[in-house]
Amino acid sequence: MKFQKLLLLFSGVLLVSSFNAYSQDSTKTFTFSGTIDTYYRTAFKTTNDYGSYGPSTSFADLKGFSLGMVNLIASYQGEKAGFVADVVFGPRGQAAVFGTASGQAIVNQLYAYYKFSDAITLNMGQFNTFLGYEVISPAVNFHYSTSYLFSWGPFNHTGLRADFDFGGGFVGKLAVMNPTDIVEFNPTNTYTLGAQIGKTGERGGIWLNFLYGDQDGTLEKTDPYLDENDDFVTSAGKLFQADVTGGWDLTENFYLGVNASYQSTAAGEAFTGPGTIVKSTSGSSSFSGIALYPKLSLSEHFALGLRAEYFAIKNYHLPIFGVDDNGDGNVMEFTLSGSYNIGGFTFIPEFRIDKTAQNSFSDKEGASKDLMPSLTMAAVYQF
Repeated sequence: MKFQKLLLLFSGVLLVSSFNAYSQDSTKTFTFSGTIDTYYRTAFKTTNDYGSYGPSTSFADLKGFSLGMVNLIASYQGEKAGFVADVVFGPRGQAAVFGTASGQAIVNQLYAYYKFSDAITLNMGQFNTFLGYEVISPAVNFHYSTSYLFSWGPFNHTGLRADFDFGGGFVGKLAVMNPTDIVEFNPTNTYTLGAQIGKTGERGGIWLNFLYGDQDGTLEKTDPYLDENDDFVTSAGKLFQADVTGGWDLTENFYLGVNASYQSTAAGEAFTGPGTIVKSTSGSSSFSGIALYPKLSLSEHFALGLRAEYFAIKNYHLPIFGVDDNGDGNVMEFTLSGSYNIGGFTFIPEFRIDKTAQNSFSDKEGASKDLMPSLTMAAVYQF
């Protein structure tokens, strides 16, 4: 009921704001674009005890010569309305769209939009997240592998999002969405709120983003109290995430990007018997981190870039690397990448080092290590 009132209020504000709406469409544009990517990767005979061959980050984590994805995007833009239909095929695409009930995992984005005015656009459907510095598409990121901050934040949302242009470079977003990465429908009956405020200028911009909501629903006394392993069913509390992203051209050839984020999940609830639900005693958990992205353009076709990241978890928030007895752990990763591009083709050689506070990796003899070096060479084509 609270959600229905919120949705009615949200829609009412947009309808009032549409008083100066555009006249009927007079221009129509249809575009078709996409990317393909493939890569080679080695970790110098080091394996991840908490994953597979690569660090505990998304994509670029398979062994040897590997496939990324095919990404095909069709879009229509009218004067007032349009749509985006974005599909993916391949390991990278499946990893990006993992929360599908049907198991198809091919729809990356699918939304329609309506421009009430130059200042307000309403989007409805599935869209990539507005949090974070990195994105799913390898053609947009400078580095081919991804950060911990990107990998363990949201990928996709399905819901209703309003984009605002306040003028003077100030922009914003407000959204009501399904729980993060639950994209085809909502089985939890809970919703997530999203917001953004940003300032853009000639040399770059900065954006402050927020998410808040229950991600796995709440327990009811009539629900099954045991899971498939005969353990008591539990439910996490509400998630909160604050994220700041920015990037600026400091000189004609030097660019600096930054991303910092904090995510916490409150203590939830658990069954202790049939029809008996109590508040969880495990307490809240969280992650936090920061990443810097300096990039130097050396010529028209070649640039060098570094990602320097620190990422920490508290109270067993994520099972992605070694932690101490309190469930706390952290990792530092440094990724040095080159980018050679000509036309639609980009070649990305990349050297990466992941260093964890606790042992998280193993060498070929099975000895525990806290360090994983990786080498990746990727080819991306954009059309």
